[in-house]
Amino acid sequence: MSEELNKPIIEQATLDDLAELVELLYDLFSQEGDFVPDRAKQERGLRLILEQPNRGRIFVYRWNERILGMVNLLFTISTAEGGFVVLLEDVIVHHEFRGRGVGTQLLAHAIEYAKQKEFLRMTLLTDRLNEEGHAFFAKLGFFKSQMIPLRLPLARDSATLPKG
Repeated sequence: MSEELNKPIIEQATLDDLAELVELLYDLFSQEGDFVPDRAKQERGLRLILEQPNRGRIFVYRWNERILGMVNLLFTISTAEGGFVVLLEDVIVHHEFRGRGVGTQLLAHAIEYAKQKEFLRMTLLTDRLNEEGHAFFAKLGFFKSQMIPLRLPLARDSATLPKG
């Protein structure tokens, strides 16, 4: 094998990556309390981003042609900031490769991308009980906001319906 094949890269995802991305999101949504994994929904959501790059970017960490992790950025406008901001929607690393710096490299890449594109803020939601995730994001400069997320499911089959 060539040395290039063994070198990991972070790059923008394409439609060819869809199957691997769906599996990563299945893993992510299996861990989060507010969501139910649904491969068809995850594929539909990913396609909406991949087919319309003005909506956001998905970056992947690829090693030996295998995707080990992904980060999903969605673009929107903040009236509070007076300009474009980023919603950090999904960050997931394949369970076999966690703790090896993949997530840190992916997130650093996403942050640098947002800075270069002159976005004004990056916001994310994380599971309230995920203390390890909170520490990970804090290490990269994220802090807890005074804002509290509230949801209103609009679709009957929404995976975000409250449990119980």
